[in-house]
Amino acid sequence: MCGIVGIVGKSPVNQSIYDALTMLQHRGQDAAGIVTHHEGRVFLRKANGLVRDTFQARHMHRLRGNMGIGHVRYPTAGGSSSAEAQPLYVNSPYGIALAHNGNLTNAGQLVQEIFAQDRRHINTNSDSEVLLNILAHELAEARTAHLTPEDIFKAVGTLHRRCKGAYAAIALIVGHGMLALRDPHGIRPLVYGKRETEEGTEYMIASESVALDVLGFDLVRDVLPGEAIFIDFEGNLHAKICADGGAYTPCLFEHVYLARPDSIMDKISVYKARLRMGEKLAEKILREWPDHDIDVVIPIPDTSTTSAMQMAHVLDVKMRHGFVKNRYIGRTFIMPGQALRKKSVRSKLNPIGLEFKGKNVLLVDDSIVRGTTCKQIVQMAREAGARKVYFASAAPPVRFPNVYGIDMPAASELIAHGRDVETVRQAIGADRLIYQDLQDLIDACREGNPEILQFEASVFDGNYITGDIDQAYLDRLEVGRSDAAKKDRELNESIIDLYNAD
Repeated sequence: MCGIVGIVGKSPVNQSIYDALTMLQHRGQDAAGIVTHHEGRVFLRKANGLVRDTFQARHMHRLRGNMGIGHVRYPTAGGSSSAEAQPLYVNSPYGIALAHNGNLTNAGQLVQEIFAQDRRHINTNSDSEVLLNILAHELAEARTAHLTPEDIFKAVGTLHRRCKGAYAAIALIVGHGMLALRDPHGIRPLVYGKRETEEGTEYMIASESVALDVLGFDLVRDVLPGEAIFIDFEGNLHAKICADGGAYTPCLFEHVYLARPDSIMDKISVYKARLRMGEKLAEKILREWPDHDIDVVIPIPDTSTTSAMQMAHVLDVKMRHGFVKNRYIGRTFIMPGQALRKKSVRSKLNPIGLEFKGKNVLLVDDSIVRGTTCKQIVQMAREAGARKVYFASAAPPVRFPNVYGIDMPAASELIAHGRDVETVRQAIGADRLIYQDLQDLIDACREGNPEILQFEASVFDGNYITGDIDQAYLDRLEVGRSDAAKKDRELNESIIDLYNAD
């Protein structure tokens, strides 16, 4: 999960890209970067850390130009070394900078192809560098000093045939313009909008529509699966579907957890989808537990609040905000190491005892991934005086790892992997555990856009829609994503970063 943005404007775009990245900060807190284009040169600033920490006034002054792209990252493939912060840049052909959200599932094979056939060298463990070099090679095949839109679309078509997995990307091509592309399944989100100024039309492309909203751009539509959009320096927009076939299967987990509620993606309001999730989960409780004794519904902030609100309404019980959140602590399920996660949860949430004492409380979360957080929160509710603690998940059991750009843990570290609901209930210490049914979750999202016939829901059902994921791949993923492997990798990268800083 990363956030990407690109703007083709009529005036300097550095501040606008910065503001957009702050609106996408929830999609990545590991690193941030901006590249701008001015008079045939690119200007780059990127580093590990939050947007506000990466860019100081001196950096912003150097980011000149009316066109640029930006990126916020957390590590999925590769690691967290500052060398892998994006945008990434290659100087041949033309000079290309790229910001990528997603994960190439055949990156290992492509690295070998790039070296043997394309005569290109990959210098990091990032699949984004692989995607950039594939794009660079295919654009070089045009063998012309000035690319036409058709040259670019042809290159993207070949890229689609070579690359598998999930990728939404924005590239800045020096001397030509800005390119946006989305994989043939449309797994990761990408939207574009425009605004009219006195100087002319400006365009913006971003992972979520909320970034467009805050800058006054009107949402035009989603970038379609397999589509490429090219905007030249004169502000002319060209679009073409560059991939054959491919079912429209956007990521279901975006609506559960990743996206902001005020975003619209794939024509679906994330807020309304989460309202419907809460409604369907409450209906399940009334159907299976009609004589429930729930006194109060308490959301675990913030992603579950919308669903919890609707659950309380349908159940006809009060909803109260029983936890106060420290908003300076990052998302916990992607944090390395169990000890760090445990400490983080206690630092992140503090219960309000008056809302728990002597009550039967229904805690609502968007999902249960490792279970580490849930177990501690259940214990916190008991310590605050709750008589009984029930737990509801707005998503079905997460039983399988994600291979399309979400850094979920190894399968063995997912609490629901190979376990039934009762075993999970016992593990987190709740008096009752209620999961959303997968079909209800799909219906809650699909109601916003009936044209979508299928979602990418592999974390729930183990069905990897790109068709190239086998057990051997998952076994390699298990090794690479374990807490022990991440700890070793981060130690090595810290040493490298320290050496480079010296």
